[in-house]
Amino acid sequence: MSDDALLAAETVSPERALRRLFLTLFLRGRSARGLSRAGMPSSVGGKLATVLAFYAFFGCMAFTLMAQPVFAIATYLHAMTFVLLGLIVATSAGEMLFNKEESDILLHRPIAPRTLLWAKVATLAQVSCWLAAAVNLAGFYVGSVARDGGLLFVPAHLVSTALEALFCTATVVLAYQLCLRWFGRERLDGVMTTVQVLVSVSLVLAGQVVPRLMFRVSGTSLVGVHTWWVALLPPAWFAGIDDAVAGSGARASWGLAALAFVGTGVVLWLAFGRLAQSYQTGLQQMAETAPQRPASANGPLLDRLVNMPPLSWWLRDSVSRAAYLLSAAYLFRDRDVKLRLYPGIAPMLVMPIIVLLPSMGSRGGGSATGGMGGFGVAFAGSYLGLVPLVALGLLHMSQQWQASDIFRIAPIVGPAQLSHGARRAVLSLIALPMLALFAAIVLVLDHDVTHLAMLLPGILALPVYAMYACRGGNAVPLAIAPDESRAAKRSVSMIAVMMSSVILAALAAFAQSRGYFAVMLAVEAVVLGGVYVAMRASLERTAWPALD
Repeated sequence: MSDDALLAAETVSPERALRRLFLTLFLRGRSARGLSRAGMPSSVGGKLATVLAFYAFFGCMAFTLMAQPVFAIATYLHAMTFVLLGLIVATSAGEMLFNKEESDILLHRPIAPRTLLWAKVATLAQVSCWLAAAVNLAGFYVGSVARDGGLLFVPAHLVSTALEALFCTATVVLAYQLCLRWFGRERLDGVMTTVQVLVSVSLVLAGQVVPRLMFRVSGTSLVGVHTWWVALLPPAWFAGIDDAVAGSGARASWGLAALAFVGTGVVLWLAFGRLAQSYQTGLQQMAETAPQRPASANGPLLDRLVNMPPLSWWLRDSVSRAAYLLSAAYLFRDRDVKLRLYPGIAPMLVMPIIVLLPSMGSRGGGSATGGMGGFGVAFAGSYLGLVPLVALGLLHMSQQWQASDIFRIAPIVGPAQLSHGARRAVLSLIALPMLALFAAIVLVLDHDVTHLAMLLPGILALPVYAMYACRGGNAVPLAIAPDESRAAKRSVSMIAVMMSSVILAALAAFAQSRGYFAVMLAVEAVVLGGVYVAMRASLERTAWPALD
């Protein structure tokens, strides 16, 4: 083989090298702390396999739709995929696309902005396709044995799912680039956070509203491909591909399929063609030092509040008080924390409201605390357990994670007091306002204060969920580098807590309907109280883990 051939074989294109680099960073994380040579295969491949297996198990819900036509099955599958993929992309895109440390290394190199952008988006799309395939694994079988389906459903659904993954990824990227193009540096940070929250909420609404519009309570199909307003729902576009190729083959299905291809093509063209240059401008702006806001003339309000009851009673320890103030400052001021946190918890605000509205809106036929109404209120309360679980996990990460080594230098025995401060900040500043909002929705829709009692099971479980997030010192604020690979793991935790919320809400509604609600609350308080004391004692005994 000639020298030129050897050189060509050994040379890797910049595009391929960047894709490999960003994929490794996404799966492994950006920090080498805690990794070892022996643990590398387990921490990357094993972690991904576990997440994919859980997503495949979650997708088995599709077996309940075996009696439905192909269009109804495909619409449900695409709506579910839309939510899961959208949440992962929305919560990971900010850190993936705009990382200040990467700017110092890559901006001076001869890499075109479009190449850099495409490498990052290709990584997001690749991971999204893996997760989408796992979620739809059961759906491939269900659609192929549907009453109007067949084996053509498998390749058709593969194409439509991959196209949907590209659409979700490109839509989020396009939203960011429009922010970079329309707004100046002073407003860029806040606008990007707002857009990411809106994208997350929109994806959850699309995924939850579509199945409710498609199916009756009995599970039978409510609308078909000929209903005019299904063209307004992106999941129905991609379902049109499945129905056109492997289902009814109706003309309306081909029209929806055309919308899917055209819509995806337009979004890709705008994101990677027309606006690709804005990405380089955005990277340069993000690397600049943001102007400091002048200090408030009244002084920090939170500093005064923590020294007044009831916070002063709750924060008697100086370390917990300092961790509380540190966490609060990052929750409200730091761009990187806000870009991860608020889009991550925004869907938790939407889901209970979606459940509450139909259940409470039908109160004319009976008591809101009976039947679906009671379940809806109890679900809203128990769903709050997701807030500390996810918020503390996101607050655990920071771009300035190296500074957390000062916690080890200070005379602090272990991570317990720091975790307590962060836990109390999340509970008081995020979980409590959300609980007040859910209570206000119940009062507005039902006009009966006694129905708020159905929120009590979730309120009793909230401290346990928060303490569970602190296990092993995992709630020390700002202690580890941002890791995009944790987004999929967080989604798994969210699904697990969601299932436990459904079970707790069902038990509360059943106990209330049988007249044993007070007994259930007493038993729950005793059991969860014991669990809380045991977890707190375990946290107090936790020592600092090794740095390497």
